[in-house]
Amino acid sequence: MFDIYQSFTRILENEEIAFPLAAIIALTDLIENSNAGTMFELVNALHEGEKSLKSQVSNSIGVSAGCELFIEFVTLFPHDSANFTDLKRELIRQGRKYAEEALTYRSKIAELAVGFIKDGSVILTHSYSRVVMRTLLLAHQRKRISVFVTEARPRGLGLKTAEALIAAGVPCSVILDSSVAYVMDKVDFVLVGSEAVVESGGLVNAVGSNQIAIIARAANKPFYALAESYKFHRLFPLSQYDLPSHNSKILSFSRPVRSARSASVSRPSNTTTEHQSSSTTPTKITQEQISENNPHVDYTRYDYSNACRQNALPVIPRI
Repeated sequence: MFDIYQSFTRILENEEIAFPLAAIIALTDLIENSNAGTMFELVNALHEGEKSLKSQVSNSIGVSAGCELFIEFVTLFPHDSANFTDLKRELIRQGRKYAEEALTYRSKIAELAVGFIKDGSVILTHSYSRVVMRTLLLAHQRKRISVFVTEARPRGLGLKTAEALIAAGVPCSVILDSSVAYVMDKVDFVLVGSEAVVESGGLVNAVGSNQIAIIARAANKPFYALAESYKFHRLFPLSQYDLPSHNSKILSFSRPVRSARSASVSRPSNTTTEHQSSSTTPTKITQEQISENNPHVDYTRYDYSNACRQNALPVIPRI
């Protein structure tokens, strides 16, 4: 029996493939392995595959963007084939063709984006983005640039960006996430990637992007976001808490842990302060606990970055 999640994880072994594109390829594999005999059955199978993927990934936003794009394509595809088997074969061919073309999008975006980068620019970027990396490396080949990179906790993917840039010879400095306002005056513009571009015109990206956009706007510095067209998502969040990735565990308050002795109501009245403190177990907070209690993505509203969007970098249109 075909396992769409196993196919999805296998596709992601190619580091050039993002979640939305991996979802599209996995759904194409599903069609290839499907026994559906009608379009109704096939579309239902695709929706079931989407539900299966979304239930097994920690952040379903990228998966949803890719799935909704591909399912819409399948639903609206003209039925000119002589039989349903031929139609399925054509859908598979079109899906493979799109995936091949989609892998060229970053190079096209980088070519467009380099025109916005002036010689001697100092750029601030956040976390790790394949399309941003492609753009920065291309800019380094043609111009002089320097890059500040945030740590991007809790995942710390900014270190991956910095290591790759330094290896390529790009002058680079890693800064604390809490140092963004401190460094903003030294920056010419901010350049980030995107996990999704939503219908409101806002941006879903690695957590911290929202506060960087707010600081950039306050400092009157351009804030550019690069995104492949398969990341356009039919989602209209009104706040951070409308994102599908939000759940009750995020930003929850921990309850104090009491030992059996300290919880007892029959404690002697003459207990000294020293005895009370010795019965209390010290609480240790780990980085893993902090990571689990915090979001990995956030939402940057359109009005927080509208001054920058007026000069927004173009993205490759849908095919």
